[in-house]
Amino acid sequence: MKILLVDDESDFRETLLKRMKRRNIDVEGADSGEAALEWLKQNHADVVILDVSMPGMNGIETLQAIKRHYPVIEVIMLTGHASMEVAIEGMELGAFDYLLKPMDMDELLYKAEDAFKIKTIHETKIQRMAKTVA
Repeated sequence: MKILLVDDESDFRETLLKRMKRRNIDVEGADSGEAALEWLKQNHADVVILDVSMPGMNGIETLQAIKRHYPVIEVIMLTGHASMEVAIEGMELGAFDYLLKPMDMDELLYKAEDAFKIKTIHETKIQRMAKTVA
């Protein structure tokens, strides 16, 4: 499982990256929605963990772009504000799930593992359909 963590708060992002790498998680970081999309053009990710509130391209806009260009990538939204409206909007736009900051590391990793399983199931279905069409 390859994770891309997108958060403009450098201390939060770097701490989370270190904690995940200590658990042998294959993870990279980006500091903005724009940087995440550039990274995805050149690299593979299974799950994106995405902050909702970022300057420039916010989390909802980034989610929409990810789903438009990479529809099988699963996205978990992070919000520092207890905004159910934003969480619901993210889910309606295709986010796998959301968590409120600060979140429990184990809960985040469980959600990432679940998202990866769903992505794998979708990819398998797509491959089967491609074989039956060919």
